[in-house]
Amino acid sequence: MSLMISVSGIRGIVGESLTPKNLTTFAMAFASWTLRRNPDKRSRIVIGRDTRPTGKAISDLVSNTLLLCGCDVIDLGVATTPTVEIAVAAEQADAGLIITASHNPVAWNALKMLNHLGEFLNAGEVSELLDIAEKEQFSPARWDAIGAISLNNKYDDYHIEKVLQLPCINPASIAREKFRVLVDCVEGAGSSIVPKLCIRLGIESIVQVACGGTGLFPRNPEPIEENLFGTIDALQNSGCDFALIVDPDVDRLALLCEDGSLFGEEYTLVACADFYLKHKPGAVANNLSSSRALRDIANRYGVACYSAKVGEANVSQVMKEQQAVIGGEGNGGVILPELHYGRDALVGIALIVQAFTLWRSENNRGTLSQFRHHFPDYFMSKQKIVLDHADRESLGSIFNDISQHYNTAETNSLDGLKLDFANSWVHLRPSNTEPIVRIYSEASSQEQAEALACELKHEIEKRGSGIKKHE
Repeated sequence: MSLMISVSGIRGIVGESLTPKNLTTFAMAFASWTLRRNPDKRSRIVIGRDTRPTGKAISDLVSNTLLLCGCDVIDLGVATTPTVEIAVAAEQADAGLIITASHNPVAWNALKMLNHLGEFLNAGEVSELLDIAEKEQFSPARWDAIGAISLNNKYDDYHIEKVLQLPCINPASIAREKFRVLVDCVEGAGSSIVPKLCIRLGIESIVQVACGGTGLFPRNPEPIEENLFGTIDALQNSGCDFALIVDPDVDRLALLCEDGSLFGEEYTLVACADFYLKHKPGAVANNLSSSRALRDIANRYGVACYSAKVGEANVSQVMKEQQAVIGGEGNGGVILPELHYGRDALVGIALIVQAFTLWRSENNRGTLSQFRHHFPDYFMSKQKIVLDHADRESLGSIFNDISQHYNTAETNSLDGLKLDFANSWVHLRPSNTEPIVRIYSEASSQEQAEALACELKHEIEKRGSGIKKHE
C-alpha cells in the first residue's frame, strides 16, 4: 500500500506506508511552506488529533518537528476536524494540521493540512508542498530560534457556542420536543463534544454508544449501512426517537430513524439545505457524486445548484466562487459558510434537529422516518473496483472509451467520468485516499441504481487487464 496524497492530505497505514520518515518529511515541508508564505515572522500552527492509538505519538513527532523548524504550535489535543479548522481562524494562525484518517480503519492515520483560513490546501498549494518535500528544501531553525508549544482545550466549548449562535438555531423549541436520542461516536473525537452539543441544543435525554473516546473502533468507522447493524439494534432497544452517528473526526453525519431505517447520508445535506434556505436563500453546492435531491430542493426555492469535484477543498472553492450559502458532500458532510468553510457534523446535527423540530410542529409531531419521506426519493448504489497500482495510469483511456460507448449520455470529465441520463446517472472516479475506482449511481429505484452500477463496473473490468475482478 503506497502513501495516498491529495487535497485531503497524506494518508496511509501506520508502520507501512505512513512511517516516521515520511511524517517528519511532510511536517518539515509543511513548516517550510508556511514560512515561505510569511518569511518575516514565526509561523503559528494549530494541531489536533482524533483518538486513534497512534495519534498521540504522531502528534508529538509532528509537533516537535515543527518546533525544530522554528514554528510555534498550539496543541488542541483530541479535537474534531471542524474544531481545528475553526481554531486556526480564531487564533489567526498561519496553518493547521489534523492527525486523523477520518473514516479509515484504526491501522490508518494521516496528516490533514490547513491554510491560514482553516481550510484544506487546494491542488496548487499541495503541489507547492510536494515540491518542497521532493527537493528537501527544508528550513530548520537555529538552536536559539526553535518554536514553543502551548496547550489549549477551550475550542470544544468555543465551537459549540458558535453553532448555538446561528440565528436559525432555537434550543428552546427543540427542548419542547423532549427528544430522546442515541449518539454513536465510534470511540472517536466526537465522544465528548457531540453529547455536550446535544445537551446544549435542548435534547432531553441522550443514550451514548461508543462515546468513551478510546480510539478502538468497535466496528468499521465509516457511518454507512453495512457497518451500523449494531447501532440499529441499540436504537431499537433504546426507545429513542432517532440516532446521530459521526465518523472518528466528526466531519460526517449519518442518522437512523426511530424504526431503525437509515435516513440516508445523502439526505443529511438535503434536509439541512431545505431548512437553511428558509432562513437564508442562495445558491447551494455539492459534489458530482451527490444526489440529485439537492438540485430538486434548490429548484423548489428558485436557487442554483452547483457541483464540484469530490473533496471538501473542491466543494468549498465552488461555494466561494458561486457565493453558495450552504453545501457539502453526499457522505453526510455539511458546509455552512456562515460558520466556516469545512464539513462539520456539529453544524449538521444542529440544523437537522432544528429542521425536524420545525417539521414536527407542522405535521402532528410525526417521526423522523415520516420526515425523511418529505424529500424527493432517489436510490443510490455505491460500489468500487480495487486497482493494481499501474492500472490508475490507464483509467483516462478506459473512461474515454466508456464515454464514447454511452454517447447518448451527458458526460462530465471534471472528476473521473460522470454519465448523466434522463432518469439516472453514474459517476466513475479514482479515490483520493485508496487505490480504487468508486462507482456511484442513482436512479428512481434501488434495483435500477444497482443494475446501472453493475453495468458500468463490468464495462471498466473488461477494458482493464490489471483490474481485480472483485471489491
